[in-house]
Amino acid sequence: MAAKSHLRNGSPLVIAPSTNDGLSGSAKNLGALLNYRNIYIVPFGQDDPKAKPRSLVTDFRAIPDAVSAALDGIQLQPVII
Repeated sequence: MAAKSHLRNGSPLVIAPSTNDGLSGSAKNLGALLNYRNIYIVPFGQDDPKAKPRSLVTDFRAIPDAVSAALDGIQLQPVII
């Protein structure tokens, strides 16, 4: 409900995805979020391609830059590292 309220007020919402099924079940949802206005995603990449081939983790070092960019209405690139 907090995210919905935030978006209703026109404020940017920054999402930092980390998931074990990112390249299977969640990929479609992550892609859909990129099309929404005021939703910004912190860059992320594969966690361990050999041991966990579908796992994704956020680049936590990029969170401050992602928040700053979101406040300016910009999505950090590349989203997938």
